[in-house]
Amino acid sequence: MTEETLAERDALIGAALHHIPFDGWSATALNNAASDLGFDKECVAREFPLGVVDAIRHFSQQADRYMVHSIEEEDLTKMRMHERVGLAVETRLNFLEPHKEAVHRGMTWLAMPQNSMLGARLLYQTVDDIWYAVGDRSADFSFYTKRGLLAGVVGTTLLFWLDDRSEECSDTREFLSRRISDVMKIHATRKRFEHTCDRVLSPLNVITGVIKKRYVQPLAGKSRVT
Repeated sequence: MTEETLAERDALIGAALHHIPFDGWSATALNNAASDLGFDKECVAREFPLGVVDAIRHFSQQADRYMVHSIEEEDLTKMRMHERVGLAVETRLNFLEPHKEAVHRGMTWLAMPQNSMLGARLLYQTVDDIWYAVGDRSADFSFYTKRGLLAGVVGTTLLFWLDDRSEECSDTREFLSRRISDVMKIHATRKRFEHTCDRVLSPLNVITGVIKKRYVQPLAGKSRVT
């Protein structure tokens, strides 16, 4: 995607956000946005060929990009991992704050059965971007468990935030902090469990290998009909 294309799509979404509270995520909102910007009539079909699907996808990715770029400007060296994750989620919510109604309508649209797969993909992309932004480069089994756990945090926090009427969304920050704390406890427990399993299973694997090599394989060879 060229910078020009990205800029045009960002502009279209930015203009459409003024119409979405009234027209929802729809072709009407996108066409009105193009009209506001003075773009040609074909620009919506050109930039968002799948219509609302592409528009919502781009809006979510726009929030992810903002979050990643903002985190890259922060000094994370003195922050613990759970603090980095919390900052990333809060930063993304700050981007979405002026557009709560658009987010609410988008969540409603994604909750429809025919759109749920897109919602799952966008959530995965968000949590993947968060882990990348905070400096996690794990490639083992924890790669998936971390994303699964964080998806639950991001999803529930977003729903809580939509109904939060506290000053500067202080209740959301407290909710997010509790959820991340719970996840870190779960992750720590899982790591201890895996470590215990490794200590128990490793000797068993060695013993099993010896038995197989000394007894099972020779017997299997003798039993072969010639």
